[in-house]
Amino acid sequence: MGVVGDRIGPVRSRDRFLHGESVDSVEGSVRSPILSSWQRSRLLGLSPDQSELPFTQDFDADGRIVRAAGPVLDRLQYIFSGSQMNICLADGHGTVLERRFGEKSMATRLAAIQTLPGFVFAEQYAGTNGIGLTLAERRLCQVYGAEHFAERSQSSACTAIPVRDQLSGHIEGVLCLGYPYADADPALIPLVRRAAEAIERRLMDQSSARERGLLQAYLDAGSHTPIGEGARNGYVLGMDDLLQSDLDQNDQMILKQKATELMSAAQRAATEVPLSHDRRITLVSRPVTSLSGVEGVVIEALLPEDSERHAPAPTKVRAAGAPGAGAPGPGASTDGMVRGLVLVGEPEVGKYAVAARRRLELLAEASNRIGTTLDVSRTAWELAETAVPRLADFVTIDVPEAVLRGEESAHPTTEMHRTVVHGIREDCPFYPVGTHVKLSPTTPHMRSLATGQPVLEPDLKGAFGWIAQDPEHAELLLAHNVHSLITVPLLARGVVLGIAGFYRSQDPAPYGDDDRSLAQELAARAALCIDNARRYTREHTLALALQRSLLPRGLPEQDAVEVAHRYLPAESGVGGDWFDVIPLSGTRVALLVGDVVGHGLHAAATMGRLRTAARTFAELELSPDEVLTHLDNLLVRLDREEDGDNPAFGSTGIVGATCLYAIYDPTSQRCTMARAGHPPPALVRPDGTVTFPDLPAGPPLGLGGLPFESAEIHVPEHSQLVLYTDGLVEDRDRDIDVALDELRRVLAHPGRAPEDTCQAVLDAVAPDHPADDIALLVARTNAVSSDRIATWELPSDPALVSEVRAAAVARLSGWGLDESAFATELLLSELVTNAVRYGTGPIRVRLIHDRTLICEVYDGSSTAPRMRHAASTDEGGRGLFLVAQLAQTWGTRYTTDGKVIWAECALDAA
Repeated sequence: MGVVGDRIGPVRSRDRFLHGESVDSVEGSVRSPILSSWQRSRLLGLSPDQSELPFTQDFDADGRIVRAAGPVLDRLQYIFSGSQMNICLADGHGTVLERRFGEKSMATRLAAIQTLPGFVFAEQYAGTNGIGLTLAERRLCQVYGAEHFAERSQSSACTAIPVRDQLSGHIEGVLCLGYPYADADPALIPLVRRAAEAIERRLMDQSSARERGLLQAYLDAGSHTPIGEGARNGYVLGMDDLLQSDLDQNDQMILKQKATELMSAAQRAATEVPLSHDRRITLVSRPVTSLSGVEGVVIEALLPEDSERHAPAPTKVRAAGAPGAGAPGPGASTDGMVRGLVLVGEPEVGKYAVAARRRLELLAEASNRIGTTLDVSRTAWELAETAVPRLADFVTIDVPEAVLRGEESAHPTTEMHRTVVHGIREDCPFYPVGTHVKLSPTTPHMRSLATGQPVLEPDLKGAFGWIAQDPEHAELLLAHNVHSLITVPLLARGVVLGIAGFYRSQDPAPYGDDDRSLAQELAARAALCIDNARRYTREHTLALALQRSLLPRGLPEQDAVEVAHRYLPAESGVGGDWFDVIPLSGTRVALLVGDVVGHGLHAAATMGRLRTAARTFAELELSPDEVLTHLDNLLVRLDREEDGDNPAFGSTGIVGATCLYAIYDPTSQRCTMARAGHPPPALVRPDGTVTFPDLPAGPPLGLGGLPFESAEIHVPEHSQLVLYTDGLVEDRDRDIDVALDELRRVLAHPGRAPEDTCQAVLDAVAPDHPADDIALLVARTNAVSSDRIATWELPSDPALVSEVRAAAVARLSGWGLDESAFATELLLSELVTNAVRYGTGPIRVRLIHDRTLICEVYDGSSTAPRMRHAASTDEGGRGLFLVAQLAQTWGTRYTTDGKVIWAECALDAA
């Protein structure tokens, strides 16, 4: 055999640990189960040089496990003949029951503690060792040399495995192989596993023999035992015949379940079982004792004989698990009762069957109850609610704060946040929800996180690592009769998501391995759901952050409308809703709402691209229908590009978007609107009248090639335009007409400010649990007074330019803008001269006194001027350059019959 591992590391680590160095200093150089066992040993006050162990002669040297293990131990002794192998069998409390040796002389050369049965190697007496650690960890364990706590075992190694009763899952004993450290070999693991399985099979064979003895005792007495009043002349049916007596599969299952429950009660009883088609069968439980003294229970079914069915011939009676056993039953009478054998066995077996069925039912229920939402905290609560009271009386769940935010925790053991405390009553003094939980290395919780495996503490009074965490708190819990604990790490896809603690108080029996397996299964299912919720939370947070970053952070300064807005993300995920307010030339303003199909990061990113494009098209002074046409073309191109990037996967889901685009002109109080598959806006007039303008619907964006139409309406001053996305009015539980009527009712309050209108609409109309995003934009219109607008019309005559300049200066003087007169004269001279020289008549000049002074020159030509850099020898080409220097901004917009060149000047321009 080859040496396994390096002995120097554990030796140094053990010395440092025993000399009082911190756990952190040795953690990583020692396996987690070993380090935890060292800590428990030190908490118990054990000394490494302790040589005495408890010894007892009060053990069953001929018990079930010894009889079952005998041939297996003989075989192991033969395999290791001539070697330094010490083969040991201990019971479930760590008491050695039998020893075998590869070399027989070892029995005379070794100390009594290593050769005689009766010594107790439980961890609380012997410290870290193979038998004690296996009982503590409840799984196969290996301990090498310096990993032993006791000095006497430093040169040896051992491999130990629990031996379980396959019916109950209880640990009946421990099989341990001890050997010199230098002889350690990984090949021992599969060998010791096979040996333990062989012992467990022999234990099962003993159970079958006991059941066969009970069946024989029943058969020997059955033909002489009265069945009951009115059934003395009945005959006996075997289980197979009984189940073939017109009972469907559901009836058979019900019958077996009730029989198992009767058996587990371990007493004489009878119950009537209702079946389908108004039939009823009476089940009777009868105690029976085999010749060997095994006490058991027989479950019989009593049912009326079917007079239309022929009297059955004598039949064999068989019990489940005892094929072939049986004896002929007595004859029958047509007015008698049919007596059928349903089950025979020991009550404990019935209890295990009932418990197993209930565990399956709990797991089935967990599949439906855990993970109903994509919320981390709610999913953790669902795990607790499922486990209480059928698995645990109290459940605590601690989750790192980063996981609650949708992230992965870099240091989960130090960031635990008490998320759930749930139990059969509320007075149990667990740390309350919201507490920051600090876990010491000795706790079962930390052991679970370190190993990634559940940890079972059957008796908390002896769980010194748990008590050491907070002795006062532990005493309070023990005073409330909390006596048994299972801790299970919440792990999914390699991420630590938290730790769940299952506590028992009412049931006096401690938790067992079956309970641990059930808790692990529940926690595993919950962990996947929590991880899904965490990932959703992360994506939702990212998408929401992206969405909000792409929406307007502030509203631009303009006087055309007073604006308020709201954005409400959907519960199911962030979508692609957006809104915008875009100042345009001539004091006009563009109002925009849109909705990208779909949810998540992709929809939010697409929304950002569309919003940016919409602002660009708006800056080009395009009409609403032209803006929608360009957005439609853009979305078609985006869809094609993404399909081309992923040809193997098909479309990524950009189906389209809806949009409503409106331009309001406060100088004329006219609003031009166009929509692409979007709900129409609401118009609230100053008298409180609410209408939904009849706009051409237009197709959604992304279909391509279909036309859009604009419509123009008059909007009186102090009216409110309400633009919204379909998430406000569309809800699966409400008809859209009902929602629009409710919106109409809420908006019929013209005196409210836009902010108040926004809040009132969301409070009254928005769904309680919106399935889609909601974007809401409320704009109260203003108008530019006619005395702040000056307009002149003139023919294409250069001689009239001076007259327009003079009239403009006079108007500026009337407005108190004398300081702006010189710059305005220059601007008008250049713009009007260009219109006269290069445009066509008629020519119209307009000045607007708003936040800025706006100069507009209209002509009938569609040719746009272009600014260029004139050479030093050029006689012209400097006019627009001069305009750009004098104005804050300037540009061109087209009308149906020409164009407008405009320039804005600051009011303090000189």
